[in-house]
Amino acid sequence: MKKKILILALSGIGDALMFTPAAKLLREKFPDAVIDALVMFPGTKNIYDRTGFFDKVILFDFLAEGAFRSLKFVLSLRGKYTHSISVYPSNRREYNGIQWLIGAKKRGQVKYLRMDGSCFGWLNNVRITEDDSLHNVEENVNLVKKMFGFEEVALYPLQFPLNEDDTQFAEEYLKNEVKEGAKLVGFHPGCATFKNHIHRRWEPEKFAALGKLLKEKHGCEVLLFGGPEEKELRANIMELAGEGVFKEPKTRSLSQSAALIKKCDLFITNDSSLMHVSSAMGVKVLAIIGPTNINYIHPWMTEYEIASLYLDCSPCFFYSPKPLTCTRTDVKYKCIKELSVEMVYKTAQRQLNLAAN
Repeated sequence: MKKKILILALSGIGDALMFTPAAKLLREKFPDAVIDALVMFPGTKNIYDRTGFFDKVILFDFLAEGAFRSLKFVLSLRGKYTHSISVYPSNRREYNGIQWLIGAKKRGQVKYLRMDGSCFGWLNNVRITEDDSLHNVEENVNLVKKMFGFEEVALYPLQFPLNEDDTQFAEEYLKNEVKEGAKLVGFHPGCATFKNHIHRRWEPEKFAALGKLLKEKHGCEVLLFGGPEEKELRANIMELAGEGVFKEPKTRSLSQSAALIKKCDLFITNDSSLMHVSSAMGVKVLAIIGPTNINYIHPWMTEYEIASLYLDCSPCFFYSPKPLTCTRTDVKYKCIKELSVEMVYKTAQRQLNLAAN
């Protein structure tokens, strides 16, 4: 019987990107299978369409469509697939319910260490137990291995192919907007805001100060990246830094942003989807990490350093539906609040081979 596999990549863009090594493995092992993906964000579709691993990438915004239309849509997929896999992490009862309603005979999902039962993880029948020491990529690959009985397999880099238009856009931008010969540094000061995740962000004032140091002391060209929802954040940082410190590329797609990121000598970022995009581009990354488990999300298969205080209470954020909270009584979210500009600046100097000032 021909395999018909559905990948449910309904969580964030970064999570979906971290499934691409497993998707590459599936396509190599099953070149004749039907492999589709169900996604909720245009950025995920932008990535998945380019990989060549999927026969079809179905975009459906469950949040915008509401309960009735969402249920009708899910039932339209019922019985069409022999296997389904929910991308790690997706520890929510809604995701498990969607996968169960689609009705594949084999339904793959990680068995989470926290709140698995209350999130209906038991609706799935092919499972591996979550391991807090592993990267998301490794969890996804292990789930695929369990479902299809693979033995030893290759671990691949994140997959986000660029096309000629993307590359041309980046080259034209650099030619017209960036001083030739200068070190090029990308910043992403944002991250997801749901479930209190805004507390994973390093403060705007610190990004502004760091950009100013790199520009004024070393002549770096500093590009400020982020989604449309982060426009106000970027404007605030540019105002704090003063005129001429940052450039804000007007990209029209995630792939155009990725093409510019690929040109950077260093990408400095919070724990965010663009951190994983920069990993896919093979760029040096300086990741600013507070409460998140670094094992899960560190930049994958690229040169990187982590800026973190490594407090005894960290990590405190693990994969569950619970919002991010801080139990400290001295400084709330100390892991981010007390991570200094000087510490990140010194790390950036080292990565860029800049002389100390």
